[in-house]
Amino acid sequence: MRAFPRLMAPVAAVAMAAGLLAVSAVPAASAPAATAESQTYIVLYKGNGVSKGSLSTIEANGGTVVGSYPEIGVAVVKSDRVGFGKTLKSADSGIQGAASTAGFGVAVVNDVAGGEAEAAIEPGTPAPGDDNLAALQWDMDQIKAPEARAINGGSSSVVVGAIDTGVDWSHPDLAANMDFGKSASCVGGVANPDPAAWMDENGHGTHTAGTIAAAKNGIGMVGVAPNVKIAGIRAGNADGYFYPEAIVCSFMWAAEKGIQVTNNSYYADPNLFNCKNDPDQRAIWEAERRAIRYAQQSGTTIVAAEGNQRDDLAHPTQDITSPNDSTPVTRDISNACAVVPVEVPGVIGVTANGNKGFKSFYSSYGVGTASVIAPGGDSRQLTAAAPNGRVLSTWPLNAGCSLPVMDAGAKYCYIQGTSMASPHVAGVAALIASTGVTNPGKVASRINNTADGMACPTDMSFYETSPSVSNGAPQVCQGGTGYNSFNGHGQVNALRAIGG
Repeated sequence: MRAFPRLMAPVAAVAMAAGLLAVSAVPAASAPAATAESQTYIVLYKGNGVSKGSLSTIEANGGTVVGSYPEIGVAVVKSDRVGFGKTLKSADSGIQGAASTAGFGVAVVNDVAGGEAEAAIEPGTPAPGDDNLAALQWDMDQIKAPEARAINGGSSSVVVGAIDTGVDWSHPDLAANMDFGKSASCVGGVANPDPAAWMDENGHGTHTAGTIAAAKNGIGMVGVAPNVKIAGIRAGNADGYFYPEAIVCSFMWAAEKGIQVTNNSYYADPNLFNCKNDPDQRAIWEAERRAIRYAQQSGTTIVAAEGNQRDDLAHPTQDITSPNDSTPVTRDISNACAVVPVEVPGVIGVTANGNKGFKSFYSSYGVGTASVIAPGGDSRQLTAAAPNGRVLSTWPLNAGCSLPVMDAGAKYCYIQGTSMASPHVAGVAALIASTGVTNPGKVASRINNTADGMACPTDMSFYETSPSVSNGAPQVCQGGTGYNSFNGHGQVNALRAIGG
């Protein structure tokens, strides 16, 4: 998905171990191999392991190893050899798949075990009161964030990884909360901790970071968990595309660094819907799924945006928007196709609502994919508290914004999207972790069980002009007050989630 304006955020017009493998002998080449433009490949092994012999086979067949993740049996490789993927799979019997990621980039959607030893969680501390722009933060009032942080504003030993376009670590509302030691750029498939590499030039990642943990410091706005730390994990490249190698690297980095929560406001799949019955897409889907599962097993709670295509993710039939970085091609799809990361088991999927409380017109949804709903903004749900319907948060000073707000020399921006909803839930997850509950399954249960149940709308006329972008189907809400496809278990409630 393209970084801006196709992140999972704004929607102006709707707009993101063990075991060595047996390796067969490398066949002798009878003639020089044909070359083309260099491409990046995800190499997926049949087991959790990447042997030295396998890496040698990659090099012998014209590949260069960029990064290796033996914990999940994945390598990131570059090659300019024509047919490299098929050649490599034939040369190594331990390889399950080798797929080029070219054309498989995805973008954010804007207006419209292992690793470090886990340290004990220091108790969260209160963060009562407001900052200058509090009157504009209808979204925080809606989930009772001010009441929650007056009791527990989060712990400085809890870190939330913003897997996004980077974070503007110089922003006055974020600077004090940045964890530079756990931040990195994963663009290209290998982590680069240089702060210049993960600086946000787009704005999307800075916006999500502010919703999670903008500081209570007397200026600007206040995040859901203003006392926790933020790790900027850049996965979106300069054009805003999130390629599979960056996604794999990001989750492996989060696991290695012991990051308790990650927010994911993007699509991480080859073609929006990633189909497991396609050999190339399956290899990439499986690599991403393994990385996500590894992070979960390492103690990372993963929160993800549902998307802005107005799709029922539980009943997909067609995709007309992919590939996102070239010319889209209409294709039929089924439940063999999934959106990553939101449809990976254990991920907390978040739909978006506006200030009137019902699901935003653009938000995707679906039974089994939606966990909870949270404020993402909706330009059609205008109220006195939300006169433009959108969500305000931190923004880089030099990045463009159509609805900016300035305070004390710092910049803030109004945008809407499920990208804006997801970080509210990531912030609540951080508050829960600050109480000492860090197991991802227990965090998810706490979020679901303390949400305010919301029924399906009795009048669906609001959605009649907003059918699915992918197949033109009308939006349909299924389920009851306890759980339904629009609202999941209900609207996230920060105060109830911490036991207030």
